[in-house]
Parts: sequence; C-alpha cells; structure tokens
Amino acid sequence: MSSSKDIKLEVCVDSIASAIAAAESGAARLELCSALSEGGLTPTIGILKSLKGFIAIPIYCMLRPRSGDDFIYTDYEMQAMLTDLDMLREQGADGFVFGSLTNTRSINVKQCQQVLEHAQGLPVTFHRAFDITDMTRMQETVRQIIELGFKRILTSGFKPSAHEGIEYIAQLIAKNHRDIIIMPGAGIRVGNLEEILTTTKCVEFHSSAKSKADAPPACNDITVTASDNNVIASSNLSMDCDVSTSRQDLLMYEMTDANVVRKLVFIAKAMSEKN
Repeated sequence: MSSSKDIKLEVCVDSIASAIAAAESGAARLELCSALSEGGLTPTIGILKSLKGFIAIPIYCMLRPRSGDDFIYTDYEMQAMLTDLDMLREQGADGFVFGSLTNTRSINVKQCQQVLEHAQGLPVTFHRAFDITDMTRMQETVRQIIELGFKRILTSGFKPSAHEGIEYIAQLIAKNHRDIIIMPGAGIRVGNLEEILTTTKCVEFHSSAKSKADAPPACNDITVTASDNNVIASSNLSMDCDVSTSRQDLLMYEMTDANVVRKLVFIAKAMSEKN
C-alpha cells in the first residue's frame, strides 16, 4: 500500500493496452492522450469511458487539438478544446493537462482561465509548454501558473530531457514545492531515475515507460488474443502489407512496458523509504 510520502509515477499512455500495463504495474496516475508520436493529443471519449470502467487510478486527459511546438491556439481551437474538456469531464476524467502561450512565449492567461473554469475544480497540470517560456523568468512564470490555479507543472527543465534539465528542475522544486508540484518528465528511464530523484527531490515524476512492439507479422498470419474480460491487452501489431494509409502504418509503434513501470516504481519506492 502506498503512503502520502511515496514518490508517485504518472505514466503517459495513448492506448488501452498501455493504460492496462501502467495501471496493473504500479503507476499512481495516467496521463491519457492520443498520438504520443506527436507529443500527445486529446484522447477520444470512447477510450476514456472504456478505461474508467475497469481502471481505478486517476486518469488525467490531455487537451491539445494538434501537433506543433508553438502552443498558440486560435479561438476556434480553444472552443474545440473546451468542448472536448466538457465531454471528457462528463465521462469521468479525473483531471486535465493543458498549456497555452502567447506569441511572446508567455502564459496565455485568458485561455488558461477558460480551461480552469470549465474543469470545475478538477486538477489541471500545466504541461511542457512551460519549457518554451523564457528560462530567465522561470520563477515568475511559476508564480503566475500557481496564481491561475494549476496544481502541477510538467517540465524537462527547459532542456530536451529531464536529465539534461535536472539542475533547473531542482531549482524550481526548491523554490516552489510548498505551493505547486513540479513534476520532471521527458526521457526518464530506469537508468537515470535515481539521479533525477536524488538531485531534484521531486515527489512525482512522469514517464511513458515504453518499449518497442514485437516484429511485424504477415497480413495473413495474425492472431489476436484477449483476456477473460474481453479487454484486448496485446494489440501492438504492425502489418507487413502492400497497403498503407500513412508512413507510420509501416513502423512498429511503442507501448508502455509493464516491466519498465515496475522497475521505475521499485526505484521510487526505495528512494521514498531512504528519505
């Protein structure tokens, strides 16, 4: 049984199989997306509703209507995200993940306020759009996010990975840990987790815990297995076919690896007990 002092793992997932692997292997929370290959987009209502039927841990839903690293949204895109938020909330979402910037790379206060209002008190995480903001004003930006009402910030410390941004993350946590959760994410693996936990003193961290899918079967030699409750837990099939709707169809995709999740949770638990 976990305690309030345990260091918690949030796993980002974009499929039912990945959600099952994470939830059954010790993740404390899911960040549910679609298209993690694009950085994570808004998930479907159907997948959320299905998962809420048999997964007990909290599920936070990404709000992001398209790919791109600008995080600058038009009024039309905002209306779409608010509509998605309302429907996801009605289907049991436990929280949301969102970030919006202006063309000067500062926080878009108005759009953030709209999301927080529609969330109706559910917790909202400000995602890695934070890492696009001005690093020299990071503490000021954090205070602004706190004042808006966000409960946590997902960050890689202004670097491509949390390991590379470890010192900035440590500074953010040291300054703001009483007021908001600063959650390291991006490139966190079994091999670097202990150093990240030790240096940053974080209480939560974020990982996809992914591994490559199996080698692709031939089109006429596919077997799909299901568990007793009819939840397909292994559908990572890549078709070796002449027909394709996109380049991605020819690639093996990645999914959450239960063994990786268990190893990350084991390390976090050991570090929690040490502290």
